[in-house]
Amino acid sequence: MVLPAVLPKVSAQWLFTFYRAARKLRRQAIQLYYRNAAANKPSPPSAASQPHGHAATAKNAAAATTLFDAAAAAAADGTVVCDMHGALLRSAALFPYFMLVAFEGGSLLRAALLLCMYPLVWALGDRRGVQVMAFVAFAGLRPRDADLVARAVLPKHYMEQLHAAVYERLWLPSRRKVAVTAAPRAMSEWFLKEYMAADAVVGPDLQVVTVGRRRYFTGLLLTTEEETEMRKNVLKEAEADVGVVSNANPADQFFLPYCKGRRHVILPCCTSTREVYVVSRESTRSAKLPRDKYPKPLIFHDGRLAFLPTPAAMLAFFLFLPLGVILSVIRINIGIVLPYKMNFAAAALFGLRFRASGMRAPPASGEQRRGVLYVCTHRTLVDPIMITSALQRPVPALTYSLSRLSELIAPIKTVRLTRDRARDAETMSRLLKQGDLAVCPEGTTCREPYLLRFSPLFAELADDMEPVALDAQVTSLYGTTASGHKWLDPVAFFANPAPSYRVEFLGAVPREWTRAGGRTGVEIANWVQRRLGEALGFECTGLNRRDKYMMLAGNDGVVAK
Repeated sequence: MVLPAVLPKVSAQWLFTFYRAARKLRRQAIQLYYRNAAANKPSPPSAASQPHGHAATAKNAAAATTLFDAAAAAAADGTVVCDMHGALLRSAALFPYFMLVAFEGGSLLRAALLLCMYPLVWALGDRRGVQVMAFVAFAGLRPRDADLVARAVLPKHYMEQLHAAVYERLWLPSRRKVAVTAAPRAMSEWFLKEYMAADAVVGPDLQVVTVGRRRYFTGLLLTTEEETEMRKNVLKEAEADVGVVSNANPADQFFLPYCKGRRHVILPCCTSTREVYVVSRESTRSAKLPRDKYPKPLIFHDGRLAFLPTPAAMLAFFLFLPLGVILSVIRINIGIVLPYKMNFAAAALFGLRFRASGMRAPPASGEQRRGVLYVCTHRTLVDPIMITSALQRPVPALTYSLSRLSELIAPIKTVRLTRDRARDAETMSRLLKQGDLAVCPEGTTCREPYLLRFSPLFAELADDMEPVALDAQVTSLYGTTASGHKWLDPVAFFANPAPSYRVEFLGAVPREWTRAGGRTGVEIANWVQRRLGEALGFECTGLNRRDKYMMLAGNDGVVAK
């Protein structure tokens, strides 16, 4: 008896939803039609009207600059309440960040489901769309997994989307900073407080349930009266001097009544009615914050996706993924099966771009000598294989931790270090007596243009050393991970449409910078690090492997055999 009573209500709700979607589609189509008609309408300006038009444009630009300066003056040493998406960030879109949670914290299937739900999200609008995206991305997800995504994955994409003018002129000079977000706070609170120095973050929370000893998100947003009242109290206490909102929905911002003044500014074309600054769509196109002005240096980040996953980008990604897996298998087998002299041509045929330079002439046959120690930067798992391909001969490699699958499919000999200094030194000395050897003294990979601290052990065991600058570029998937499945690293790297590698041999280390020249191991390691940094244009740091894994994965990065 319950089902017949419920079915009419469900049907009515669905009919109402489809009706709203149809109205929205019609409204969007009409707006697009008139916009295109206005853009295609020929209207050549007359000679008399051109000076007047230029004067009006200059006048509007001057007014915008004046009002923006007034906004900066009001924000200095005051309180700024800023809408995160569309104001502090250049884009108001929330979908890419939910997709990152679904893909990196969940699974490929969850990400595909979220992409399939995008038409419904678009039809429902901002508020209900956020509820749908939150449910798909977070339902059944552990808080720990979501926290890792918020700490290790999302900050990179957030900083790449920062609005330069809003950040430098309004956010940075303010004494108290409050950020408002329509997405769950679990996605952005850590970034806003650790990177952006926000004093408070106002946004919805997610419901959590406990099953046994584990806690899981239900995917539902907490919308109780207590939660709403708490957010309003935070805004009341802030007493904002300046409010910054997105042009997408400025009237929907519930923090507008808590701004002090009565001036409203649209950037860069400004008019004054209230004390709220609305970031216009035009100002976001050329307002990207340069890397050297980031709140903190972006050295470490995790996650597989190398691009911002907009709906169109994710659709292209899923369409290419089957072909990418096939290409990855073929490219890996090229290095395993084919001889070295055929590697370059075969790899280029299947889209792998490889450039090598600076190789030494091979030693004369029969000449007995101690092996050369190739000191490499560490970008991906296949660095030693690329050196082997460039030299056209197998060069054993030292590894700190490697998955069993990677060891099995490696076309060269790999030797695992034990982190016992005496045993590792003995192992390296024995291998150098047998021939050449490749080592990555950073101990772990780094994706960004930075070099981690070099361990001085290699410098204490060899005088014949040669720095090798390696750099890898990808467009779709990163070939490294800190918290994911490491056995997928080579598969992910070679699944990119056109991965590229650069290998540059920089010549032997001068005698005066070796042990024979009276240098210590630390001095030699620092010199080699600087030399490689100059060749690649990278910045040298004092961070090490432990710093990276503790930040990104909460462990020391050791992979069990």
